[in-house]
Amino acid sequence: MAAGFAMTPTTNGEGATVRLTIPARAEYITLCRLALTGIARVRDLPDEVLADLKLALTEAASNSVRHAYTGDDESGVVEISYELRPDRLVIEVSDEGEGFDPDDAGGAPEELSEGGLGIAIIRAIADEVEIGTQPGGKGSRLRFEKELGSG
Repeated sequence: MAAGFAMTPTTNGEGATVRLTIPARAEYITLCRLALTGIARVRDLPDEVLADLKLALTEAASNSVRHAYTGDDESGVVEISYELRPDRLVIEVSDEGEGFDPDDAGGAPEELSEGGLGIAIIRAIADEVEIGTQPGGKGSRLRFEKELGSG
């Protein structure tokens, strides 16, 4: 993928979804955070909740950027889906890279090494977390939800 990104908003009776596709490069993670900031303006999230969600999103996207694609593969992408429902925000970060074993993701804090806290941070911030592979078994998918109360 050439340097750039795509963003596609959709709406339904349950809420609105924004999909963002970025190159799997660290400098594009800021776009993920900016999209989240825009979504927060629709719902008027408290600053503390927004800061926590930005941290969780940064950790999830960074995992895909760092671990999904090997070597000089500059064609890899990371897809981020933001689903704003009446009572919650659901964020899913996925890639089509090497994937990982979800059972090894985010063990006990005393077992985590430096640079291995991302999934533990996401689990601490989010109300629900799902980690696995993409349908078909390729790549990884990290989905987390934050309850926002009725809006």
